[in-house]
Amino acid sequence: MFKKIAIIGSSGAIGSAFVDLYSKIHSIETIYSFSKTEKQFSSNKVESFYIDIEDEDSINNAAKKIGNQKLDMVIVATGILHNKDFSPEKSIKDLDPEIFLKVLRINTVGPAIVGKHFLPLLGKNKKSVFAFLSARVGSISDNTLGGWHAYRSSKSALNQIVKNFSIEVKRSNPTAIVLALQPGTVESKFSEPFKKNVPKDKLFSPEYSVSLLSKVIENANQADSGNLLSYDGKVISP
Repeated sequence: MFKKIAIIGSSGAIGSAFVDLYSKIHSIETIYSFSKTEKQFSSNKVESFYIDIEDEDSINNAAKKIGNQKLDMVIVATGILHNKDFSPEKSIKDLDPEIFLKVLRINTVGPAIVGKHFLPLLGKNKKSVFAFLSARVGSISDNTLGGWHAYRSSKSALNQIVKNFSIEVKRSNPTAIVLALQPGTVESKFSEPFKKNVPKDKLFSPEYSVSLLSKVIENANQADSGNLLSYDGKVISP
């Protein structure tokens, strides 16, 4: 069904797994791979380009690499929870305005600006999907533990952006579906400091998570547009 797709954040564990999965599907002709860190793929279907989602000029230039082609699917697989300089907050006293803003820039503002420049590239003659990786912890109604203030807030805001996009895009491109996706807890450097607290059957490999998410994308319909969907296809309440 999908022939031309773009993966934003293809150097990460999940983004890379998406590229690997879709490069093996015969019907997919071209995969436009975008990342800040160089990542080489063996498939000749993959065309790799640079992007910095904290820089709108970079995002705009990346979108121009598509040229006059129309995309059937875009997956935004970028995000940050922690790095070598900071960890997610355990307490209110851990809040730092600069770190908070950085998390928002990467998890919310960057993906929103990707949508600004890449949503117009979706085709209009058949089903297309624009999917953003989000998180269950962005659900306000599901929050029972607190903490992780910047990350939770950034994902809640991203889920709102997805809802807004779905409403606006429906007016100009009725066949397009805009989704937020919950990949589960995926074994990667992203989850490394926290995976000891995750039951073994709930810690997914990137390949397994992406195999589930690809089915969610394939089965998604207009009624799903604007929602946060779990890897099992269930809607996660805001």
